[in-house]
Amino acid sequence: MKPDRFRHFAAIDWSGAAGERHRGIALALCSSGQAAPQLILPGQRWSRQEVLAWLLEQLPADTLVGFDMGISLAFADAGAFFPHWAASPPDARTLWAMIEQICAEDPHLNVSSLVDHPEAARHFRRQGGREGDLFGGGRGRLRVTERAQEAMGCKPTSNFNLVGPAQVGKSSLTGMRLLHRLHKRLPVWPIDPLPDRGSAVVEIYTTIAAIAAGRSAGRSKMRSHDELNSALAALGCKPAAGRGPIADHASDAILTAAWLRLAAADKGLWQPAGLTPQIARTEGWTFGAR
Repeated sequence: MKPDRFRHFAAIDWSGAAGERHRGIALALCSSGQAAPQLILPGQRWSRQEVLAWLLEQLPADTLVGFDMGISLAFADAGAFFPHWAASPPDARTLWAMIEQICAEDPHLNVSSLVDHPEAARHFRRQGGREGDLFGGGRGRLRVTERAQEAMGCKPTSNFNLVGPAQVGKSSLTGMRLLHRLHKRLPVWPIDPLPDRGSAVVEIYTTIAAIAAGRSAGRSKMRSHDELNSALAALGCKPAAGRGPIADHASDAILTAAWLRLAAADKGLWQPAGLTPQIARTEGWTFGAR
């Protein structure tokens, strides 16, 4: 891949919370160079549908878009997303379509109908101490890419876990509804091949960007402009405008967009050792996990 394959870089801090609009969604965008990424509509409480509309209608040409969510579920460990369920999908795109079908009546890209589905619920840890008999215990089932994240010092959480402050399950499941609606409009690497030109979507884990900027996994969150600008400087980026406190979802998006600008030219990140064709079409991968 050519180092200048992409001309713009966007990072989206995502949310799976209930309701229409969310404090936890933030979009940051930058172009080639060293200028700090800018928040898109800072202070706005985005809806998930508005993010989808921005991607389809306002995304600049040749943009690498990073989504902070899991683009699929664990498959390789059990040979299926939902073992013992005859309807378990064979690959990620079919998984997205199934989630959309089951949740078609859920507003705001919510996924209540999936997590309450009598077969699917057996695999999730849900609120109220409800743990499905096939959840697997402990932290839950992890994808191959999440094991690679562990080796880097990160602390990934199973996408089947829907409980607790570190849970990413609902974010990932709501995100899969959005990804389903991008079909044939924006490719999602590595589930789709990376095209020679145009924009593309990748999964990101903002902690990987923070580690690249010299922070530890335990100190990945930045809640002041001083902390953010120190991390940006470590990536060779100019400081972001502003002083004082900053919401961590906003700083995550800004720093990760700057990191994407550097990381996109690293050919090794597009060819990680654990990424087989089978993993690509079922579990996907987190860009930056080696």
